[in-house]
Amino acid sequence: MSRVRLEFPTDAILHRHPLSVRITDMNYGRHLGHDALVSLLHEARTEALASRGLREWDLGGCPSVVADLAIQYQGEAAWPDKLIVETAIPPVDGKSLCVYHRVVREHDQRPVATARLNLVLLDPASGKPVPVPAEVQDALLPAAAYPHEGDA
Repeated sequence: MSRVRLEFPTDAILHRHPLSVRITDMNYGRHLGHDALVSLLHEARTEALASRGLREWDLGGCPSVVADLAIQYQGEAAWPDKLIVETAIPPVDGKSLCVYHRVVREHDQRPVATARLNLVLLDPASGKPVPVPAEVQDALLPAAAYPHEGDA
């Protein structure tokens, strides 16, 4: 079986966000469910963008949509584990933002998952993909780093 293998770009980390596994995040296997993980990633991504003054629904005047998502599961998490979700966005190449997330358990730094997704920006009038505006690219540059909330 071919597995997804992702390399997290540590040089492009924008934000670290603490989250806790909620009891409602558990699946019948008694660990963090894949559907709940996707929701936790969405929350961390929203916080990472907000730390740069950006909103997923208004990136330089354009809404965004998730075009694809890949997740490499690396370990388990369960209630009431505390997690740290690191978000990295490398320099823009094309008409999308490539967003990486790395999820680790706070107490032992063991990896839970690494994820990569592409956010495509859409023209609000036509709904067609557009290039990432320069102001969004600038806000995501490592030189624009803000203090990381929730640093462990």
